[in-house]
Amino acid sequence: MNYKKLKKARVIISLLFFALTASLFLDIYERYANDTVHEILFLQFVPSLMKFISSLAIGAIGFLIIIAISAFVGRFYCSAICPLGILQDIFSWIAKKRSSKKFFYKKKRAYPILRYSLLGLSAVALIFSFSSIITLLDPYSNFGRIMTYLLRPILVVANNGIAALLQQVEVYSLHPVKLVMAPWFIFLLTLATFITIGYMSYKRGRLFCNTICPVGTFLGLFSKISFLKIQFDVDNCTKCGKCIGECKSECIDLKNFSVDHSRCVDCFNCLAVCEDSALKLSTPGSKTTTQGDKSRRNAIATGAALLIGQKVLADIKPSKDTSKLIEEKRDHPVAPPGALSIERFNDICTGCGLCVAACPTQVLQPAVMQYGLKGMMQPHMDYISSGYCNFDCRGCGQICPTGAILPISIEEKQITQLGKAVFVKENCVVYTDGTDCGACSEHCPTKAVNMVPYEGNLLIPEVDQSICIGCGACEHPCPLDAPYKAIYVNGNAVHQAAEKPKEEEQTTAPVEEDFPF
Repeated sequence: MNYKKLKKARVIISLLFFALTASLFLDIYERYANDTVHEILFLQFVPSLMKFISSLAIGAIGFLIIIAISAFVGRFYCSAICPLGILQDIFSWIAKKRSSKKFFYKKKRAYPILRYSLLGLSAVALIFSFSSIITLLDPYSNFGRIMTYLLRPILVVANNGIAALLQQVEVYSLHPVKLVMAPWFIFLLTLATFITIGYMSYKRGRLFCNTICPVGTFLGLFSKISFLKIQFDVDNCTKCGKCIGECKSECIDLKNFSVDHSRCVDCFNCLAVCEDSALKLSTPGSKTTTQGDKSRRNAIATGAALLIGQKVLADIKPSKDTSKLIEEKRDHPVAPPGALSIERFNDICTGCGLCVAACPTQVLQPAVMQYGLKGMMQPHMDYISSGYCNFDCRGCGQICPTGAILPISIEEKQITQLGKAVFVKENCVVYTDGTDCGACSEHCPTKAVNMVPYEGNLLIPEVDQSICIGCGACEHPCPLDAPYKAIYVNGNAVHQAAEKPKEEEQTTAPVEEDFPF
């Protein structure tokens, strides 16, 4: 077998998967992500597993295919399909190019206690629906957050800058895209994760994959018993050490002619570099190997400065005496349409950020503690700083890879009650300042907020919660600052069905069929 061509094929496949997956998060013009997401992410292990658990759908068996591949040829998923693994390989490649060492990698010991402890912790979290553990450890979700909260804002800022320059010469091929910065805690946590993984991979190759990643550890169990394995032909080996220097998993033991297959990610680097045919991809039976070790790398946190500007550009509102105002009392945050309930959503969502990237108004933002510790980094409706949910949009349900947000029709979306608007008269500027407002009523798509006579010529809001869908179109434009909004949405723990708005009676005279002159 020509192992150099095998390695080249693996590299081409990995770059293809990486580019397609990254493009879902970086599709700032929303041109194709909604239509291709399920095909592209079909083989991503954790999203497929979570979707299968939630729906038992035959279209969500990608994780079973990955297990079958691992039992046949080892951890090929980690090397060619997992986007976080490929990202680590990119930075590992950079590290090797910058190094003057003859042999970049060395044989390192495994960390079985740490690896299997984190795998056990993930299994327990999955059984008891404590998804925040999965959220922190899932390689796909970590990659998604890196793309959404670190790289996508840089792309948007660059796009908006170029669009502004082009418009000065009357070229309109690009248009500005709204940018809303993630909460600082989520941004810094994502940045810390990125730097940590990047440092580990820059120094030690696939160290993250073979010490922390539960998916890699789990697939390693099947890799140990795989049908095809990388093995030594002892008679041909000259102990030149080239294979060890190329092994990103640091799992080749030349002293004992063994490969740690539970850590080997089947990158085929060792096969391609061996000039003595001492390493072969074959069935068990020859002079064998043991197992392998792998580490991942990410890289540099270059976009922090570009991300800062968005919050600074927010409207600066005059200070207001809040001593007589009433604080909001929210029983629940607002979960996205199609989530069905907060509990179900928290159990399934892995916080990958794909829906956040796809949201046209950017009202979906990663939660800090809105859902509690269990739902950290899972998206919630941020009506205060971001926007409101478009009446005709259902993109988050179309793009969700785990089934945490189910796809619903426009008709269903427009009567799905995410929460109920609550009006606090004592906070309203009509009541406190005796001035006209009505911003909440003007933006309400169902007219659940209606202006009624108050004093003199003044009108004041009145809420009909039976037709309110909790979209936040009333809360977002309210001129009061949180937590003293005059109108806010109290989320429903379980989404309900709102009544359809009554058809308004015709108040204009009917048009005659024949033109009068």
